[in-house]
Amino acid sequence: MGRALHRAEEAGRHAAYPWEEYRSVHPDGYGYSRFCELFRGFEQRLSPTMRQEHAAGDKAFVDYSGKRVPIVDRKTGEVREAELFVGVLGASSYTFAEATWTQTLPDWIGSHVRMFAFFGGVPRLIVPDNLKSGVNRASFHDPEINRSYGMMASHYGVGVLPARNAVRFAQSCILGRLRKQTFFSLAEANAAIAEVLARINDHVMRRLGVSRRHLFETVEHPALASLPAEDYEFAEWRLARVSTDYHVECKSFFYSVPHALIRQQVDIRATARMIEIFHRGKRVALHQRRYGGPRYGTDPAHMPSSHRRYAEWTPDRFRRWGATIGPETEGLITAILASRPHPEQGFRTCLGILRLYREIPRERAETVSARAVEIGGLTCKTIASLIATHKGARHSTEPAAVMEHANLRGPRYFH
Repeated sequence: MGRALHRAEEAGRHAAYPWEEYRSVHPDGYGYSRFCELFRGFEQRLSPTMRQEHAAGDKAFVDYSGKRVPIVDRKTGEVREAELFVGVLGASSYTFAEATWTQTLPDWIGSHVRMFAFFGGVPRLIVPDNLKSGVNRASFHDPEINRSYGMMASHYGVGVLPARNAVRFAQSCILGRLRKQTFFSLAEANAAIAEVLARINDHVMRRLGVSRRHLFETVEHPALASLPAEDYEFAEWRLARVSTDYHVECKSFFYSVPHALIRQQVDIRATARMIEIFHRGKRVALHQRRYGGPRYGTDPAHMPSSHRRYAEWTPDRFRRWGATIGPETEGLITAILASRPHPEQGFRTCLGILRLYREIPRERAETVSARAVEIGGLTCKTIASLIATHKGARHSTEPAAVMEHANLRGPRYFH
């Protein structure tokens, strides 16, 4: 009996559910009237509370339970505890609940989105219990709301009023009915929670003679604001300063912004799919979010013109350019790029050769390229020398004829 009374205290001073649990263990125990009489005596030893009246559609109280739902790994037997999120409408006490793995911002906001869908509408105010995920700085006079939480509230047109709230009754009723069950996944736990919610919301309250669902459907739901056309997509906001390479960092990946914003402070809005970057409230960049591959996402339009030209240089681009002149020049370009520890180190040499070849016929360029590869002259200086001294012709495989000259000595000179 003592344990039942303590559970009644946890249940927000409502005796019906503790009495049902008490009778399930002691079928011949006290009747409901006697149980309530003992319960009222127990209440007199508790601290005084203030009863509040709530207008329909005015407030939804949200919080996590202090106690968690154990989830067992079927393979290893390891127990991981899930959080229990509860939301209760003020006027009808119509209740939503679900289990999530954490109390972090994505789970916290995701539970709100699913709660509003469950209610089929939005109250005027949300009353969170100063949870760190939603409230950066708790204060009676000037609480500071987390920016991501505030953006979610703005999407639904609902106000946020951090304060102590009372959802412990629903929490205790749900956990009390789950405590003898074993769950092997979060989905199993949430399926069981949904069944408990249906029982709670359909239970006829003795003092009112109607259920929470009846009050919700007839009184509260008509007073709720309509849901927006689309569910809110969780987005994390953060401040960043643009570095000298005109990129900002988010979760170890880097995203470009217009180069004129170097050293400026910007706001990053990160969803699961996209990265948006804002400067003074105006969106200046949009990128697909990266989770792997190259760490830098760069929009060429954000580059200075000189950087943009350099970004267009690639080994394939230079080889294609060489091929437009001929196979010998393509071979020269390939040899230059292969001779450097990194292909990028040969880009400027290739550009220099491009400028030199603009001034000579294609056939001569091919001859110069062949000679340069033959002698290993893979620099702009060598190519310019070959062009200037007219030594671009390929050496013949036949031995060259000896010239006749008065100063040349014949073989008879040495006998």
